[in-house]
Amino acid sequence: MAAYELGGTIKTIFETMTFPSGFTKRDFVVTTNDRYPQNIKLECVKERTSMLDSFKEGDEVKVDFDLRGNEHNEKFFVNLQAWRIENTSEGSQDDNLPPPPTDAAAPGENPDDDDDLPF
Repeated sequence: MAAYELGGTIKTIFETMTFPSGFTKRDFVVTTNDRYPQNIKLECVKERTSMLDSFKEGDEVKVDFDLRGNEHNEKFFVNLQAWRIENTSEGSQDDNLPPPPTDAAAPGENPDDDDDLPF
């Protein structure tokens, strides 16, 4: 089965739903960044519902998902089941790391120590 990718902004995150069978699911909506933006509803199921805990509405994300279809009483349904969500917002966790030093001395060297100079 092919996996798909969708990018956009989280518009809504719904509460986790638990069914009598013990099955859990959590829906969320992503608004695409296309010329004509679309609101796309996706879902996380079972243990993947917790993936949404670290996101909030307004976050820019990339979602990897599978396309699922089923039939019930001669009605057909399509579900987009997310299996990975990445934060692509500016200021996300990776962007908060300090930049590496550009003119720092190598480990063990003291830049103020002039005793090693050959002249």
